[in-house]
Amino acid sequence: QVQLVESGGGLVQPGGSLRLSCAASGIIFAFYDMGWYRQAPGKERELVAAITRGTTTRYSDSVKGRFSISRDNKKNTVFLQMNSLRHEDTAVYYCNAAGALGPGLPWGQGTQVTVSS
Repeated sequence: QVQLVESGGGLVQPGGSLRLSCAASGIIFAFYDMGWYRQAPGKERELVAAITRGTTTRYSDSVKGRFSISRDNKKNTVFLQMNSLRHEDTAVYYCNAAGALGPGLPWGQGTQVTVSS
């Protein structure tokens, strides 16, 4: 059974930082390009960061230079380090497959990130 479990969200002030984690089970994690997606209220879900099996990374323009994606294949986990957070980063954050297989895995519950003073 494929399962993605996101954690690490919370309430943070503008300019603050959070580190999100996503633990995957039921898949051969190292075979997948992985990504972090987010969905803000009233908006469509969007891919903000992705990392290939070979650890090449790419980012949406809205987070480039502020967010950093990484992975630990031994722990079947993908991370998202978020710095210099802005109000517009407020959303529910999800991980899923990226690239040619993305987002083809069952969605997890996500983790809420709220940026507010």
